[in-house]
Amino acid sequence: MGLFEFTGVWPAARVCSIGSLPVNVILRLHWQGPTDLSVFMTAASLAFRRPPGPADAVPLGIDPQTLKTLEALDAEYGSIVSIEQPSGRLAYFVNDAHEVRQLLLKQHAKYRKGPGFERVKMLLGNGLIVSDGDIWRRSRRMIQPAFSRQKVHQLLGVMQRCADRLARRWAEAASSGTTINITEETSEFSLDLILISIFGSDANAWIETPGENPFSFLSRDSTRDLSVVMKVRALREMLLDLIAARRDRQEACEFDFLSMYLLAKDKDGVAFSDAELLDELMTLVVAGFETSANTLNWAWYLLAGRVDVESRLLNEFAEQLPDASDIAQDNLTAMTYTQQVLEETLRLYPPVWLFTRRAEEADVLGDFDVPPGTDIYLSPYLLHRSSRYYEDPDRFDPNRFEAALQPKKDRPYFPFSLGPRRCLGEYFSFLEMKIHLGILLPRFRLERVSDDKPELELGINLRTARDIMLRPTQRD
Repeated sequence: MGLFEFTGVWPAARVCSIGSLPVNVILRLHWQGPTDLSVFMTAASLAFRRPPGPADAVPLGIDPQTLKTLEALDAEYGSIVSIEQPSGRLAYFVNDAHEVRQLLLKQHAKYRKGPGFERVKMLLGNGLIVSDGDIWRRSRRMIQPAFSRQKVHQLLGVMQRCADRLARRWAEAASSGTTINITEETSEFSLDLILISIFGSDANAWIETPGENPFSFLSRDSTRDLSVVMKVRALREMLLDLIAARRDRQEACEFDFLSMYLLAKDKDGVAFSDAELLDELMTLVVAGFETSANTLNWAWYLLAGRVDVESRLLNEFAEQLPDASDIAQDNLTAMTYTQQVLEETLRLYPPVWLFTRRAEEADVLGDFDVPPGTDIYLSPYLLHRSSRYYEDPDRFDPNRFEAALQPKKDRPYFPFSLGPRRCLGEYFSFLEMKIHLGILLPRFRLERVSDDKPELELGINLRTARDIMLRPTQRD
């Protein structure tokens, strides 16, 4: 609290402000006669340490202009910038690796989801990505066992079969000399995989019959506009019927995520309601395929321009996966260079380029105070490409992620977020992508058909603005 110090009998202390800044001052009123009141302000000291930033209001959103704006603000004002939003709400852009880790790991309880999640909620409901507080904590505890390594390893065969299906299609394209749309191919692979992983044999009819997959629009339509919302509503009705059928089914079911979710109980022994289960399934479908699909899309594009990286991968696959029909978890763990390639791809093209938090309690970031209600903007894309942390940051260099060079605990790196809200499906995603590359890269070399650099589409997820076309040739 500020202090008012008076001579004479005056009310007690209070905080005053100058403009929008709270100020701690000592104010002395000296009574010098019946007609002369002199006011002296002395030793003013700011109680609120605000980061530097522009004087004018700055609009922020999930759009390309926001990326340019944040990049310019970082260059002009430094790694923590204060921004007055048009609404009048204060915002900080934090592009300091240490402070990002503090916020997401150590001080996470002081923050909740920030602006921008309304669009996601329209699609996914109040699932794990969107929910906060007690709802989020309950759901996270109930879902987490399904993503244990032991459980995920039961899906290795599904991952392999989906990659084999893709290989057969690519062989036909290579034989005919046609190009493939790698953006569509990786999306279809990842969508098929997550649907089978969630719904088991119930998904087979959707995937195996052309034109029958009710989820296929998710892999083709990135606009997430009202028409997509209407399609999602139809999906939700279909899934409610599927949930009801699964609840009524008496016989044992093969392992899939829906089975695990149906069995999950909270600390009081209460299961998910149909509405809760529906939100979590929609979240898993969308989040479960988009991250891997986009990462593989970018990985194939990057590999097509780097024969040296491709050669090292092929050597690792020859050593660890001599028989692609028999993939063991230990071999996947030993594929350390493949892990580096994927991590470097995620550094350059993180699936979520911008996310937000809102302070519920006062906090401190660096040398600056964070008042309750402050919006926090974090950009993995900009931090990952900052020359403060990476030499030649726009260059694709998997060697950056050698364990000896960059211990995990110190990485300026958060493509899957950090802390308690770190993505539960991260391990699943890396296994999926390793199997995909391990089966397909030894069989096919993909070449670029254009020298144009792909443009970015900056929506909720980071995508290519236009699909990437590559030409496959079969290896001897």
